[in-house]
Amino acid sequence: MKHPEEELKALGRRVEYTSHYAPEVLEAFENRHPERDYRVRLNCPEFTSLCPITGQPDFATILIDYIPDRRMVESKSLKLYLFGFRNHGAFHEDCVNVIMNDLVRLMDPKYIEVTGLFVPRGGISIHPCCNYGRPGTKYEAWAERRLLEHG
Repeated sequence: MKHPEEELKALGRRVEYTSHYAPEVLEAFENRHPERDYRVRLNCPEFTSLCPITGQPDFATILIDYIPDRRMVESKSLKLYLFGFRNHGAFHEDCVNVIMNDLVRLMDPKYIEVTGLFVPRGGISIHPCCNYGRPGTKYEAWAERRLLEHG
């Protein structure tokens, strides 16, 4: 019988980096503790994207914080996915929302929050944050409260 990890394509293998936005590279694996609520925090300090107007590079740390249900994101596939933004033109706010939407589709987490700590350009730094709590659960109310209290 195969271990679920053997189904993963990126982990432990040489892979080609994509030069474009590619959500299809994201992979998930089974959460071995779905009976327990716990948080997974991912710190991605080397994120880059392009300004869709000027084409200039934007640099950020992307923070992903989630409470898994049955599936979890595999970190190497996440790295490859985020690398695909390098040549992708998108505003900061769009980047964090797209990342969150793709991770919600992949994992169906109980709760997720994505924050972008973008490096200042033109004297202004932008730190967009978006979140999602599964509708009809306590996480939906928690997401609303967290968003209102974010600061």
